[in-house]
Amino acid sequence: MKVGAQTYTIREYTQTEADFSASMKELADIGYHTVQLSAIGRFPVKWIREVCDRHHLQIVLTHTDPDRILYDTEAVIHEHDIMGCDYIGIGMMPPRYRNLQMVGQFVLDYLEPAQRIRDAGKLIMYHNHALEWERVNKDDTMLDMMMKGLPCDLMGLTLDGYWVQAAGADVCDTILKLADRIHCFHLKDMAVKDNAQRMAVVGEGNLPFPKILDLLNKLGVCKYLLVEQDDCYGEDPFDCLGRSFDYLVKEGYS
Repeated sequence: MKVGAQTYTIREYTQTEADFSASMKELADIGYHTVQLSAIGRFPVKWIREVCDRHHLQIVLTHTDPDRILYDTEAVIHEHDIMGCDYIGIGMMPPRYRNLQMVGQFVLDYLEPAQRIRDAGKLIMYHNHALEWERVNKDDTMLDMMMKGLPCDLMGLTLDGYWVQAAGADVCDTILKLADRIHCFHLKDMAVKDNAQRMAVVGEGNLPFPKILDLLNKLGVCKYLLVEQDDCYGEDPFDCLGRSFDYLVKEGYS
């Protein structure tokens, strides 16, 4: 499994060409070799590829506007071809689907785009939060409905262990249940400060990362471990990404 950085962590530093270029250099200097592109400025995709290539960063996943995936599928595929990226990410389902009545419509709407993306040799990757664990009935969650309607050849999962834990589910049990879909895994730790739950640098919170990483490694499906810390609580996000990277190197991943 290769370790990468999720640019959502440094979104404030990727909105201009100068900042994006400087940020990619800084990620490379930390030691990262792969990136997920999310919440960056609007730049030509050819230029993005050139900048990442210059710093020896492979673009392995994006978070792409879900409506563009739905309504402009061929252009999205072409852009990912230019970037050399096979995983097209949905960071969260659009608000109109985020309820028990509409999650089935999400499946119906994305079935055709997912087929076209698969036929182009790529895969939609859905990134979870906690809301997908709301129960539709006693047996099924919203996530269960999505997975039943969109099989693993049409939709993979960028599983986010923090949000699995926040939903009250067991991270390792969830990995075992959904193993054939988890090609990418988001890493951020969960800590407690002042009696409140918060995100933390990997290895500085309470998630059992040695156990999680060992399980992902043994299952052999996950290709990319992507460090994402949505909120750094005033700390330098590059420093947070650096400490997470150092922890993962110490655990045997780079």
